Amino acid sequence: MNSDVQIAGDLLAVSHLLPPAAAHPATVAEFAGLARGIAADRAAWAPLVGYDATTRWYHRLRTGPGYEVWLLSWLPGQGSGRHDHGPSSGVLTVLAGELTEHTRTGGRLLRPGAQRVFAPGYVHEVVNTGLEPAVSLHVYFPGLTRMPMHDPDRPETGVGTAPCPPRAMTATATD
Repeated sequence: MNSDVQIAGDLLAVSHLLPPAAAHPATVAEFAGLARGIAADRAAWAPLVGYDATTRWYHRLRTGPGYEVWLLSWLPGQGSGRHDHGPSSGVLTVLAGELTEHTRTGGRLLRPGAQRVFAPGYVHEVVNTGLEPAVSLHVYFPGLTRMPMHDPDRPETGVGTAPCPPRAMTATATD
């Protein structure tokens, strides 16, 4: 009895029978993998990190079909405020330091390598509650255009829209 390989030959040798490789991430797992891959290349992102004593610092690292990748730094005490991401989903990955994510169900300490995946409508606040600066990577799909802010006492109610990330920073971005 012949095996399938004997009859059809090596499938890897007939590339026209293989599904095409994805040109860009299309699933949550692929976006999380993209973030992990960027995080692992510290030599590429570490020289780009900056710090601002008055607010979180942003730098757009890249864009792709329907998504953006941002690098953020957080000095001790800096936070995002309670917000959601409008119609965007995302992946937050801690690269250095520690961040605390607060949701209506409590707080969670995020150390380097930790990832949080969120869908549209997910309300949270991220704060550097530590004593050292922190750096994080954010992948948004579609690209982030709105960040409705929420009243800290009523987290389900949006109270305004903050610009996210500041579009002035996109001119310095490396796409």
